[in-house]
Amino acid sequence: MIIDAHAHIYPSKIAEKATQSIGNFYDIKMEMPSGTSERLIEEGNAAGITRFVVHSVATKAAQVKSINDFILSETEKHAEFIGFMTLHQDMTEEEMSDEIDRCVKGGIKGIKLHPDFQKFYIDGEDARKIYRAAGEKLPILFHTGDDRFDYSRPFRLAAIAKEYKKMRFIGAHFGGYRRWNETEVYKGLDNVFFDTSSSLPFIGEETARTLIDKFGAEKFFFGTDFPMWDATEEMGRFDKIRLTDGEREKILYSNAAEFLKL
Repeated sequence: MIIDAHAHIYPSKIAEKATQSIGNFYDIKMEMPSGTSERLIEEGNAAGITRFVVHSVATKAAQVKSINDFILSETEKHAEFIGFMTLHQDMTEEEMSDEIDRCVKGGIKGIKLHPDFQKFYIDGEDARKIYRAAGEKLPILFHTGDDRFDYSRPFRLAAIAKEYKKMRFIGAHFGGYRRWNETEVYKGLDNVFFDTSSSLPFIGEETARTLIDKFGAEKFFFGTDFPMWDATEEMGRFDKIRLTDGEREKILYSNAAEFLKL
């Protein structure tokens, strides 16, 4: 079994526009023209992927409930989906806590935040409302890195992980998209994990192996960042990394299964 621990999905009526918007943000040609649930399942199954962590990000507080309602409804429709909710830093702490409780009752397994889209610093005071509201209820998956912005630099996530030691965090993109040389700050942090999404086309298998060695294979989850990359091609890139069978199985399945208590 294989779990894709990082996939975006959108309602059909906005999926094409949302997908194009992401491509424009990163100046990357999107592999999939439309990030619908059906397309994710089709492309993922073709690559041998059996389960998917799905999410979307709110750029305004007013979008949070409708996005979470969509993720909840899609996880009900598709047994292979594992839902992560969204929050926004402009919500009050009480609103965040209520929304977390509502979503946890619906089966949500985590929170996805994108500081560069949402325009907040991971270690900023407004973000701390999120951490206080989430507590130990849910892990948080962060977009991390991007050398065009300062919101999500690795040192900011490392600082929060040290401050909120009982919380669990996932630094997407090997802990720092286009800032992989700054990931040393995560050494020794037991509550920070990583996914492989949106990195392998850039860093190659040797650097990937070095980063996995640095933090341990047990800290990594495979992710495609659908709809950014073709799942079959991502699996091909992953298979080029020199891993033992045990390491490969951990990253592709058992690490995420244990982390999410599946």
